[in-house]
Order: sequence, then C-alpha cells, then structure tokens
Amino acid sequence: MQTIDQALTKLSRSHFRSSFHLNTQQKAYITEKGMDVIASHAQDFVKQRIAPAVIMNDGKQTPMKGHPVFIAQHATACCCRGCLKKWYKVPTGTELSQIQQQKIVGLIMAWIEKEMQEDNR
Repeated sequence: MQTIDQALTKLSRSHFRSSFHLNTQQKAYITEKGMDVIASHAQDFVKQRIAPAVIMNDGKQTPMKGHPVFIAQHATACCCRGCLKKWYKVPTGTELSQIQQQKIVGLIMAWIEKEMQEDNR
C-alpha cells in the first residue's frame, strides 16, 4: 500500500491529475471555513458519493468545479469508483469501509493542504 506522499508524487506525473488547482476563491473559502470544516465536507462527500456499493451515476457524481473538495477529488483520482479502481485498485461493487473512506479523505486533505501552501494561482 502506498503512502500519501507516494500517491501525491504519482498523481503529479499525470498531466490530467496535475492540471487541477485551487483558485483564489476556493482558497479564500478554505481559509474562511477552516480545515476542520473542509475535512468534514470531504467526509460527507466521500460517504455519500463514493462509498456506496452501487452508484447510479458513477463517473459523473463529482462536479469538475465549485467546492474545493470536488477539485481535490479529481486531482487525487478519488472522484468516482472507476478512478479509485484504476489508481488504487479499490474494487467496485462493494461498499467502502470506514478505513478506506478515512484514507481517501486523508489523501484529499493532504492535497488541499499542499495547494494552500502554494502561491495563489
């Protein structure tokens, strides 16, 4: 199993995944809400949109813009079960465990924290 740093390094080599960045408004939103609130949003989004065994609109359930967590999900390939299978070998058709959900949220939050340290784009 790879570490968060290993996953972020691998993702940075993907032209598509590395094209996602937080904009000034999204960074301001994170600063205003705080990382704990953003982590809570990430937990909710993962639980509702990614964790179920069957997702009716899998591959389309995560918007490509808007909430910072949505951007992070695409940047980390945690946006749908297909991407989770391709990048992390997480099987489809089974509900994600609490541990799997926590690992996904951890990766999303690590990416957000890294983006927050970058100069504004």
